[in-house]
Amino acid sequence: MDMPLVPCHHCGEPVADAAHRVDAGGHAFCCSGCAAAAAWIEEADLGSYYRLRSANANRVQADRLDLDSWDRSELLDQHSRVVDGGREIVLLTDGMRCAACAWLIDRALAREAGVLDTTANAVTGRIRIAWDPARTKLSALLQRLAMLGYRPYLATGDAREQARLSERRRWLLRLGVAGLGSLQAMMLAEALYLDVNATMPVPTRDMFRWLTFLVSTPVVFYSGWPFLAGMARELRARHVGMDTLIAGSTLLAYFASLVETIRGGTHVWYDAAVMFVFLLLAARMLEQRARNVATAQVDALARAQPVFAIRECDDGTRESVPPSALRVDDVVCVSAGDGVPADGVLLDGAADFEEALLTGESRPVRRHAGDTVYAGTTCRERPARVRVTATGTGTRLSQLAELVDRAQGHRPPMAQLADRVGRHFVLSLLVLAACVYAGWRMYQPERAFEVTLALLVISCPCALSLSVPAVLAAAHGALARCGVLATRPEALDTLARATDVVFDKTGTLSDGRPACVAVEVFDGLDADAAARIVAALEKDSGHPIASAFADIATHAPAQAVVARPGQGVEGDIDGRHWRFGRGDWAAGRDDDGTLWLGDGTRGVARFTLTEKPRDDAAATIAALRGQGLAIHLASGDGEGAVRRLAHALGITSAHARQSPEDKLAAVRRLQAEGRIVAMVGDGLNDAPVLAGADVSIAMGEGAPLAQQAADLVATGPSLLRIADAVRVARLSRRLVKQNLAWSAGYNLLAVPLAAAGMVTPWIAALGMAVSSLVVTLNALRLARTSTEMAA
Repeated sequence: MDMPLVPCHHCGEPVADAAHRVDAGGHAFCCSGCAAAAAWIEEADLGSYYRLRSANANRVQADRLDLDSWDRSELLDQHSRVVDGGREIVLLTDGMRCAACAWLIDRALAREAGVLDTTANAVTGRIRIAWDPARTKLSALLQRLAMLGYRPYLATGDAREQARLSERRRWLLRLGVAGLGSLQAMMLAEALYLDVNATMPVPTRDMFRWLTFLVSTPVVFYSGWPFLAGMARELRARHVGMDTLIAGSTLLAYFASLVETIRGGTHVWYDAAVMFVFLLLAARMLEQRARNVATAQVDALARAQPVFAIRECDDGTRESVPPSALRVDDVVCVSAGDGVPADGVLLDGAADFEEALLTGESRPVRRHAGDTVYAGTTCRERPARVRVTATGTGTRLSQLAELVDRAQGHRPPMAQLADRVGRHFVLSLLVLAACVYAGWRMYQPERAFEVTLALLVISCPCALSLSVPAVLAAAHGALARCGVLATRPEALDTLARATDVVFDKTGTLSDGRPACVAVEVFDGLDADAAARIVAALEKDSGHPIASAFADIATHAPAQAVVARPGQGVEGDIDGRHWRFGRGDWAAGRDDDGTLWLGDGTRGVARFTLTEKPRDDAAATIAALRGQGLAIHLASGDGEGAVRRLAHALGITSAHARQSPEDKLAAVRRLQAEGRIVAMVGDGLNDAPVLAGADVSIAMGEGAPLAQQAADLVATGPSLLRIADAVRVARLSRRLVKQNLAWSAGYNLLAVPLAAAGMVTPWIAALGMAVSSLVVTLNALRLARTSTEMAA
């Protein structure tokens, strides 16, 4: 009986019986690389890593990586910077899966000679290393990382990264100053509050007030500068927003307290001003962290390029060049474990490529000679040669990164509505505050200012303004981890409300690799000649059917080739006009389930093609049905082929021989019934219906025109991403509603309490900050959901 496979102690992959490597502690390892990494971790007294981690490590390559190129001066000059005592560089790794990984990296690098400082961030996958080049080489430090299973990648855009880090340090310093100032101000204010019988000598009271003034000033004008600057921008734009209310309330409390301090008045409110700034800074930093968590995986797309590319020269020699120096038709050599520097076509046999960053696929994908490979993927197991077809901004990696930037900048209608409501709310609040102040001046003049200040603070619409953007940031990050990118601002909301999903067949529900199983010829033409004619017509069509004839040699090229959406392709070969496609169009025959070659009136050959459903098609259909969606199939193929696929997948609503106009008409009929239609397709024929559907999803390997017409793009081949995207969209819509309801409910409760004088200013600041924190944490539930789906 076969013994069950046990997981590797380090990476968790199955360990075959023949490959067992067991250490003194009885732990099994899948390879010598993982065994060596575990041994070093134990010897370095870092064994707590295995107890603390929440995810397995990467498998460690047994062979030593060649990382010497990281020591080249041109790389260090461009991607590192000079710091006290040495240089500093920011790297990226896709193997840091939990906080324990960051803990291990920090301590492992700290043990290396010449390391000045190091910080690993498990959220963003970044590692910052400061080292002394006179004592150690960067490649030696990276070799240690690789030995532990954390392969380093170059984090391009170093200037932007440094700017982000500098901004983060400034915010942390502001928060620290505000926190320290708030503690001191509250301690001094407490002494004044405890003097309930007014027994404190006036000089002592004034001393406490002036000390509080000195403590509060840097908090208001340094820590609160982002709000002051925001108020200035809003006033220049002639509209009143959240920053105007925040900064106005803070300055009002500060200067009113200063006036009262100078004139020896009854009350001061320095504590409210500093608490307001501190709590709002904390809430805004939490919001920024939510955005960083949500977009970390997406941001990695732009940094997945290798450091150098190995270009093969005409004389067979090789040279190391930056990826920017590559040109179309160059041949690059990619070593095992290295990244692909540009899009290209694989030469010389099969190879496996890790596409996790690009498509979300967790396992390497096998590519064969002639297949397309993409920049940003990593070659595994064996080296490969690639002929470059696209570089720079023309690569799929760059195009996806552009989609991400566009998606992050979108302001969907619901977010715009929240902004408008927020602005009107602020204006209404200012009017209400004036009325409350007037009322309290008549009723209890000494409390009028304090009550008005509490009203302004507690009803600040921070939660309302954050409710939609926080969810959207988390939703885009969750979609990216699922392998889906939104390209339209309203895509998420519409997808969440979808009731029906219409699928294309070829290349979407089917595997996109049709095979010719039978050829019948007529009128004296032999089967080989007919196949060569079809191969010539389909050679550059880009339709999935062309793959069935890709290996057939053509004798004469086709001229004036025109693709007829929903019908077929036509062109001239050796002076004769040919059509290949539907029987009624190509051969004047009403024949479903087969494709005909003819001149439009007479057929000379009939081809029977077959294709299989995608491996995950049935599971996707079941998952979407489980979400309450109605499934439809619309295809330009014949009745027989469509019926077979529909039966295999259990789809009852299937339509064959559909032209693009027919598909669009079917979508319009569903919309006329009040249905909200999502369309999934990948080909040129799908572009019109993708644009006409309420929301559309294009498969990432489909035609560029289809992707341009779509609202969302699935970056990998897995159909299950669509069900995941629906789940994320529905959860994001629910969270937006919850956040808006919370914001409205909070203000409906808080405003009357503050207007009634039942809330002090500093408690109002606390309530406002808690309200903002609630909506931010609620939005972060999306990040947890996407992690569960990825697992």
